[in-house]
Amino acid sequence: MAPASPRVVVKVDLKKRPWQQTQPLHNRWHPEIPSVAEVKTGELFRVEMVDWTGGAVKEDGSAGDIKSIDLSTVHYLSGPIKVVDEDGVAARPGDLLAVEICNLGPLPGDEWGFTASFDRENGGGFLTDHFPCATKAIWYFEGIYAYSPQIPDVLLIIHILTTSHHGTAGVRFPGLTHPGIIGTAPSKELLRIWNERERQLEEKGVESLTLCEVVHQRPLASLPTTKGCLLGNIEERTSEWERIAKEAARTIPGRENGGNCDIKNLSSGSKIYLPVFVEGANLSTGDMHFSQGDGEISFCGAIEMSGFLELKCEIIRNGMQEYLTPMGPTTLHVNPIFEIGPVEPRFSEWLVFEGISVDESGRQHYLDATVAYKRAVLNAIDYLFKFGYSKEQVLISATRCVSQNLVYLLLSCCPCEGRISGIVDSPNAVATLAIPTAIFDQDIRPKTRKVPTGPRIVKKPDVMKSTYDGKLPITKNPSSSS
Repeated sequence: MAPASPRVVVKVDLKKRPWQQTQPLHNRWHPEIPSVAEVKTGELFRVEMVDWTGGAVKEDGSAGDIKSIDLSTVHYLSGPIKVVDEDGVAARPGDLLAVEICNLGPLPGDEWGFTASFDRENGGGFLTDHFPCATKAIWYFEGIYAYSPQIPDVLLIIHILTTSHHGTAGVRFPGLTHPGIIGTAPSKELLRIWNERERQLEEKGVESLTLCEVVHQRPLASLPTTKGCLLGNIEERTSEWERIAKEAARTIPGRENGGNCDIKNLSSGSKIYLPVFVEGANLSTGDMHFSQGDGEISFCGAIEMSGFLELKCEIIRNGMQEYLTPMGPTTLHVNPIFEIGPVEPRFSEWLVFEGISVDESGRQHYLDATVAYKRAVLNAIDYLFKFGYSKEQVLISATRCVSQNLVYLLLSCCPCEGRISGIVDSPNAVATLAIPTAIFDQDIRPKTRKVPTGPRIVKKPDVMKSTYDGKLPITKNPSSSS
């Protein structure tokens, strides 16, 4: 007998805002947010999700929504979902919850997404000191492929689409759809640990961290706040709501419960082994991505979309003690295990860009993998910028900035691979960024080539871009002539 169709346990209406949904969504982690559904182990069930901004980003020709977005409201998650075994006994603290991704994709009728970089003073990103403006690109989906009218002809990806259904030239590559966030609810003690350590980070400030001189994304941590808070079925503005909202952890970082792990290969056939901290596990998920590059470097750097997951769960009793080794002062300091499925785009040839822990000013850092990865990404951006453009076309730095913003967004969402290649050879950590050469319609390897005698006239679409109105300095390469 054929298996039954998945039971829809969380359904969303994209015409409604997150707080208007029949099954309320939430955008915080807290053990007291009540479950909205219950599933049994072995049952195939379906969870629908809004995009991480809850529809705040529009399918239009402006980056104004990115520039002014209220980041206190994100991420909107579906759940929590209580998990019980076949006898009706709930998952218990100390168990492992094995969650298998059986199927996933965009919601029918909403086959589009966006990639963006935030304004430096409202979210920022990994390279915000180089790219301080808010930008946005829209993507459309055709099966496993995505294409964007905003990516210019000089980066022709796999197949040129001479016209899309929106009548604009665009580009196309295969995505690897995955949930950005999947996790279980924290216990009260784990929530206290999160809030204490992240509050200490904010209170000590940037002066206590040398990395803050090189990586300029702020704030250092997003602490609990009642602003923008959505707590599922807890009645808003009651004394209970006020108390929980002041305690509930933001969903921005990944933590011991899983959360915002942004693992780009976590697609169909994958399995996540999540620690259970509360009765029933209270599984939540959201932040669906059609595709993402390792690191999601522009912060809003995947192809963000609404979507669905079809899941099955197992409970491994006492699995935390048996399989997870605490790394910290308590038994709560553990991390999930991820089993990657068999589905992914197949690429055999890569061009790999290296970075070492020396910053843009030439200053040496000690085995700093973040600085090394930043250098690898910047090296890739500057290299790819060279293709399709002669020096004569780069007339002013503004032209250069727009073109490099396009590459920045592309590396955030195309299937590139980030690696820490060296972490022991003092003083330099070595990080690499590998880009599949097959996604380009030309040979991008270094070689002797004829220099054009004049500018090549190319009509180039651009990402939507807002102005940067702040006064913080922009980091520039001292060796650059443009």
